[in-house]
Amino acid sequence: MMRFKLANIVLEELPQFVREPTLCCRSTSVYRVEQGIMRFFDAGTYDFTTFFGGLSTQKWRKYTAAKEFYIHMELRGAACSVVQTRADSFTWDTAEFIEGTEVAYPASEEWASYDAKLVVGDQDVLNAVAVSSSGALSIRNAYYYTEINESSLRPVELALATTTFRKEGYIERNIRLVKDCIVGSDEDISSHFRMHVVDNGRSLDVDRLQGSGVSIYPNNNVGGAGGFARGMIAALEQEPQATHVLLMDDDVIISPESIVRTYNLLRIVNDEYKGAFVSGAMMKMDEPEVRWEDTGFLTSNGHCRPMKPVMRMNDLHDVISNEIYREPPSIPAYADRQQEYAAWWYCCIPVSAIKQHGLPLPIFVRYDDVEYGLRCRPGFITMNGICVWHSAFDNRYNAAVERYQTTRNAFVAQSISGIAPLSDFTEEFFHNVQLELKKFCYANAELALEGFEDYLKGPSFIMQPVAEERFMHANRVKEQLRPFDEIREEALSYGVDLDHLTADRVTLDIPRTSKERAEDLVTFNGQRIKDYAISGKVGIIDARGWEYPAGKIRRAEVLIAVDTYSKTAAIRHKDKAKFKELWSRYKRDMKYYKAHKDELTKAYAAVKDEITSIPYWKNYLGIA
Repeated sequence: MMRFKLANIVLEELPQFVREPTLCCRSTSVYRVEQGIMRFFDAGTYDFTTFFGGLSTQKWRKYTAAKEFYIHMELRGAACSVVQTRADSFTWDTAEFIEGTEVAYPASEEWASYDAKLVVGDQDVLNAVAVSSSGALSIRNAYYYTEINESSLRPVELALATTTFRKEGYIERNIRLVKDCIVGSDEDISSHFRMHVVDNGRSLDVDRLQGSGVSIYPNNNVGGAGGFARGMIAALEQEPQATHVLLMDDDVIISPESIVRTYNLLRIVNDEYKGAFVSGAMMKMDEPEVRWEDTGFLTSNGHCRPMKPVMRMNDLHDVISNEIYREPPSIPAYADRQQEYAAWWYCCIPVSAIKQHGLPLPIFVRYDDVEYGLRCRPGFITMNGICVWHSAFDNRYNAAVERYQTTRNAFVAQSISGIAPLSDFTEEFFHNVQLELKKFCYANAELALEGFEDYLKGPSFIMQPVAEERFMHANRVKEQLRPFDEIREEALSYGVDLDHLTADRVTLDIPRTSKERAEDLVTFNGQRIKDYAISGKVGIIDARGWEYPAGKIRRAEVLIAVDTYSKTAAIRHKDKAKFKELWSRYKRDMKYYKAHKDELTKAYAAVKDEITSIPYWKNYLGIA
């Protein structure tokens, strides 16, 4: 039997841990991390039953060959004691100290080793230790491990593939972390890891950044889908060939420990989960303790939703719930949870899945990860401490993505791969068009129509290298929000002083009666009848397209749409003629779709093998 490391008790000097130290340790006194050593400056208790500090023993037993668990750490300084902790599904604020596990250490200027077998109960979800010190204390080289037959270790060559477009600050930082903390470490992963950076913006200094396990590929702008396809191809062609490809967004903050844990998990993954995707959680960059999503699912009406509710990883009960939460798909209302996928901000895919199911669809951005996960139908592995920090999507609305890309790609993906049989994307299409029309946002309603009409052109259109041009076009013709300085005087002419707006005034709505709801539904906010609007009425609304401030928009002549995050706005005017034109166009498109749906589906399905093949993608990328 050999000692095999599972996870380090994190001692990383990263900004997210400085801002939210309880991700690693709950302490009653101040501590600081310096060069891999955790220094506690005063007497106190330091509890590692945390998101990064604890070991998710229940999950390690579920996913891997590990059955028994151990801990090692080294201590120096004041007299102290170490006691094991446990947490189960009914643990709330404080972990339970396990009786009979306390080990005391006298004060010493020499490093002392603590090694112990963890006492893990059948109901335990998380296990760790807490250290109580009488004064200043240092801890280093702390990690969890198991004992396993060396012959049972799986060979793993992990390739990280990331796609970037002119986000040098993020990508260069992550390259440095990879070189210093993974390739340059003494971890087993160091000699079994490669990083492939696909530079869609052709802006990176290749000579300066490449090397030490990092390869950079200047690429045409083919979006995330094309960039990840290029990264997958590089992983398949590297020597030795990768066994797993870790897809990761460029605009994220990484913890190298997450990648180390992913590699260690894959080395001892059991037969049941050897084909699973490892789905790292998305943590919020501006609130580093918030876990936004780890896996998602497609709802019956075509929405992408997180599988779990948002949780805070500085709360112990949420840390536990994050590992055990699951809504039962056997309940009819939850049936669409079967349509599960892993987003590509952090998704580790076995190369065997790529060989079996092919590469992504050439759809630039949005739904590439959704379609691929639903096409492959793998199991999913999620675990505390495997994550990245990403800026939140709720403040990043872009109509070119949400109206054009999402509309087109949802229909293309479903037709090619037959994904999401429980979802009706025509419901979401209708919802988005009528929502924009009610809010007088005719430009963005037209974008949704253009996305649908490009789908109606059939697979020959999307198979051409048109994705970048169509996305750029969508960004040009979408509603353009202007900075407050440029629009202030025009807003004042409608009685709105942008300088004195508050976020609440923008986002809060006004309730409607049942009669008013019916009127708005039938008349599209008065655009189908005369004399509906109140003369001079101006509504102030949130500019994000998914918001429906129904009470504030009803019977208005003018709407001022405000993005409080970017301090920009647009002024919209009711235009019955434009409404009539676009609504007639929607009905015409749907009539064509219903008449040709089977024909379209058959045509798209027929190109699946070609459009996901390596020869097709090499030609598409210009690397054939």
